[in-house]
Amino acid sequence: MQDEYRTVARAGTHETEVNRSRFLCALAPAATEQEAQDFVAAVRREHADATHNCWAYVIGADASTQRANDDGEPGGTAGVPMLQMLLRRDMRYVVAVVTRYYGGVKLGAGGLIRAYGGAVGEALDAVGTRTRRRFRLATVTVDHQRAGKVQNDLRATGREVRDVRYGEAVAIEIGLPDADVDTFRAWLADATAGTATLELGGEAYGDA
Repeated sequence: MQDEYRTVARAGTHETEVNRSRFLCALAPAATEQEAQDFVAAVRREHADATHNCWAYVIGADASTQRANDDGEPGGTAGVPMLQMLLRRDMRYVVAVVTRYYGGVKLGAGGLIRAYGGAVGEALDAVGTRTRRRFRLATVTVDHQRAGKVQNDLRATGREVRDVRYGEAVAIEIGLPDADVDTFRAWLADATAGTATLELGGEAYGDA
C-alpha cells in the first residue's frame, strides 16, 4: 500500500482562457469509479452546449484505476494530458472534467495538450489539495479510572481519538503510523502502569 497520497480538498471549478477558448476545469473527490463517472455525467449535463467535455480520473491509493477521454478532441490531446497532470501531482481518488468553449482560434495538438494539462494544474492550485497518510487502527483498552487521563494525553500528543466505547473497561480507538507502534506501546505501558492493553487492527488512511 502507498504510505500517502494527495487528493482535492473539495469540489471546485477554475476557468482559464487560451486564444479566446474558455477552459473550465471542474474537480471533485471520488471514492469510487462510479462516483467519478457520475460527476462526469453531471458536468456534461450542465455544459451540454460546450464544444467538448474532456475528462480524466484516478481511483485507488496506488492509482489502480486510471481513465481518460478526449470527447472529440484529436486523440491524446486532452484526456491523457489531464490524466498525466493528476498523476504528476500524486493525485488519487479524484476526477477532473475540462469543459471547452471554442473561441475561433485553432490551438494545434501541442497547444491543446498544454491547455488541457494546464487547466487541471491551475485548478488544483486554485481548489487546493490535502495529503492522506496510511496508518494502523489500534484499540487501547484501559480501566475507567485511567481512561480520562489517557484520552487527554493522547490528544495532547496529537493522536487522533477515533472512537471511545464504554463497557466493563474503556476501549479507545486511535490511528498509529506503523513506525510508531513500538514507541507507543512503551509509552502506554508507562502511562498506565502496565494496566492497559493495545490491540492492532487493519489499515486505513487519514489526513496527514
